[in-house]
Amino acid sequence: MNRLRLAATLIGRSALRYTPAGLPVCEAHCRYSGTVIEAGLERQLSFEFAAVAAGSVAERLERLALGSALDLDGFLSTTSHRSNRLRIHITEFTPVSGV
Repeated sequence: MNRLRLAATLIGRSALRYTPAGLPVCEAHCRYSGTVIEAGLERQLSFEFAAVAAGSVAERLERLALGSALDLDGFLSTTSHRSNRLRIHITEFTPVSGV
């Protein structure tokens, strides 16, 4: 199973573009900062990552202000079939208010 749920902050994004088939796509750059438990110990993490959204999710993402806090759902995939670099494909998100 390849499923991901992550809280993140939107720190950058491209303008909406369209695939040759007419599907809207928005590429984004996000940041995660938080605490996780690993081997019974608390660990502080902070990192940035690339993400991409397609369809109506891309249209919604493109309208968000930079700095918006989000709960993301998606999956990991390579950036292309010739690459080993990973990025998150956002399949759904919820803006988080009050953060």
